[in-house]
Amino acid sequence: YVVNGTAKGVYNGMRVYLKLADQKGNQAAQDTAIVMNEKFTFEGKIDFPQMWYLSVDNVKGVVPLIVENEMIDIDFNKDDIETSTVTGSKSNKALSEYTLGYKDLMDKRTELNKKFTQNLNPNSAMDDGSKEIILKDLEKVNEELKAYALQFLKNHNDNYFSLSLIENMLNANPSDLQPLEDAFSNLDENIKKSMYGSIVSTQINELKQKNESLAMLDIGKVAPDFSAPSTDGNQISLYGIRGKVTIIDFWASWCTPCRKQSKAISQFYSDYNKEDFQIVGISVDKDKNMWLKALQEDNVQWLSLSDIDNEVNDKLGVSYYPTTFLLNSDFEIIDKDLDPEKLKARLIELLE
Repeated sequence: YVVNGTAKGVYNGMRVYLKLADQKGNQAAQDTAIVMNEKFTFEGKIDFPQMWYLSVDNVKGVVPLIVENEMIDIDFNKDDIETSTVTGSKSNKALSEYTLGYKDLMDKRTELNKKFTQNLNPNSAMDDGSKEIILKDLEKVNEELKAYALQFLKNHNDNYFSLSLIENMLNANPSDLQPLEDAFSNLDENIKKSMYGSIVSTQINELKQKNESLAMLDIGKVAPDFSAPSTDGNQISLYGIRGKVTIIDFWASWCTPCRKQSKAISQFYSDYNKEDFQIVGISVDKDKNMWLKALQEDNVQWLSLSDIDNEVNDKLGVSYYPTTFLLNSDFEIIDKDLDPEKLKARLIELLE
């Protein structure tokens, strides 16, 4: 790739960076150039097109661009970085079009919100009919914003920015993957079959599998069987436990809310017959001693299992702690993530 830039008003010797952002938004420099006579140049080779970000020392903000093995030109405006322009490839033309279209919709929404807020004043001359028109216009703009990315993808299937846009939308972990699967399928064959296309396709399939696994743990579904070692080292399986109601509680010794929940549950655990009510604690502690110490400190009387390798955690799609599942005698999930008070009320409903 060759990225030629002009940077009017930027002093000689200032560094310019091309950075790549990870899924958490952290940016790491991939290439560096020096400004000389208000110009800079990057030269290199990239395995596949990617969204990178250009920044300049002592200038706030970044300029997004698709870096690919082509000639790319940047007109960098240090005084208003959002007006910087990137040209020279089909992908960057699409990026610019997308950015301008999105900005236009955002500006419309801002103006409508401003107009509506100004006329909330009781002394405003605007009548109710006019306010209703503004509200309808706001609703329309919001709907356009919501549909903007997918509509853009439908009309721009021939460039790598669209592939990058799909990847960014995947990173938001959407519950409904079908629109993004359709957008990916609609891309040109050479883009889908590229190295970058293979990466995004893999991400779609992995997220699809994850969503399918999580759907298996919705209320009304049967919890999958699992086994894990207890404090004495014996392997205990979920389906080997019998009770009218069973709680699966994922926790850790270092999780303050988990410890508070355990102490609260302890206060009413002894009120119920153990043939009717069981609790299975699943510790994700990596340190066995910390796990055992927490059990002793919190006076945990119920069955506690260790999930050091996160096998059970992953099987049930747990991503935060504490996470609880309330099961009936057939191991159907009848509720999830109840706080101790709601859990107690649910137990009274089920067992008394």
